Amino acid sequence: MNTFVKTYSWSFGNVKTYLFALLFVAGNIILPQLCHLIPLGGPTLLPIYFFTLIAAYKFGFRVGLLTAIFSPVVNHLLFAMPAAAVLPAILIKSGLLALAASVAAHYAKNMTLLVLLGIVLSYQVVGTLCEWALSGDFYLAIQDFRMGLPGMMLQWIGGYALLKAIARK
Repeated sequence: MNTFVKTYSWSFGNVKTYLFALLFVAGNIILPQLCHLIPLGGPTLLPIYFFTLIAAYKFGFRVGLLTAIFSPVVNHLLFAMPAAAVLPAILIKSGLLALAASVAAHYAKNMTLLVLLGIVLSYQVVGTLCEWALSGDFYLAIQDFRMGLPGMMLQWIGGYALLKAIARK
């Protein structure tokens, strides 16, 4: 199940960086709003990370990082979700996801389910350790592993499917 995905890595001086980041931030605003219609949809489906994964894998670290930073902040400012108390942890995890996805895309010859699984697990494990250091509460820090496994699966399988669909065009 190997798929070649043409990737890009634009500079901060390229207007495409900001246009694509804006597109992915919009996705990361709409998807969480839809998921929050389901009880506990946010902590279960982890929708704030989905388009950050796609942005960073396909369009590089800069687009991914802009998406990772602005998605949670804009969501918080518009909808008070995520809550201010968890915003630092989500920003850290989003940044780690942007880094992991862009590095994996740069070094992987082909996109595979194993590559995407590695991305999701790496940012979650390191992010959980950072969240534990921030909060001092291990039980709180492992919330994504306690409740968010469906969301991690969505990122893994859904991210693979969307990147594969984009690669065909």
